Amino acid sequence: MKCDFHIHSRYSFDSLADPKKIVDLAIKKGLQCIAIADHGNMRGSLEAAEYARGLHILIIPSEEVKSKQGDILALNINEPIPDKLSAIETIGRIRQQNGTVIIPHPFGSLCAFKYDLEKLLDRIDGIEIFNASVFWGNKKAKSFAQRHSLAFTVGSDAHFSNQFIGKAWLDLPFDYSPNLTIGYVMEAIKSKLGTPGGQQANFLEAALDHSFRSLTKLKAFVKK
Repeated sequence: MKCDFHIHSRYSFDSLADPKKIVDLAIKKGLQCIAIADHGNMRGSLEAAEYARGLHILIIPSEEVKSKQGDILALNINEPIPDKLSAIETIGRIRQQNGTVIIPHPFGSLCAFKYDLEKLLDRIDGIEIFNASVFWGNKKAKSFAQRHSLAFTVGSDAHFSNQFIGKAWLDLPFDYSPNLTIGYVMEAIKSKLGTPGGQQANFLEAALDHSFRSLTKLKAFVKK
């Protein structure tokens, strides 16, 4: 089962992707599980889950929370978690909801996590070892996960309804079923059953993507 655990929709300040189009494109690309993890809210995730009822894809209710020390992926949560809390408090709030704590792009270009990860090993569930959108940092993330026997996820970090969705994925050793639960997928992640797949964007692709994100941020700022 191909899973992309890091996608953004128009409910993120730097994205224009419609949640329904994300689901349609994900299915077209052979994905069977996605996490729409918008910045600061869960609206895209919930909208996608409602739209995907009856379709052969599992939607993980998620959010990318911007803590004071960097972004934290909150997978399988019930309620949004506010930004600008400390990393420790953010993790604690995810735990209170029995969510899964993942540090995305921990060593990524321009988005590295600003906290000593070795001091959080007993608090987090894993890290993102392959992010298709970063310029660098994936090799270091993979090495860190291996060195500390950490669980891991993979994500495209797509912000638009384009080829980035499903550009990278985690391949889990079972097929989608209507009876498949999100909890089962989370346990598979924690058990390190997945295999990374896909491609990292080349420099030009990443540069264009980040440029479009910046323009989208500017539009959002102007609207305010």
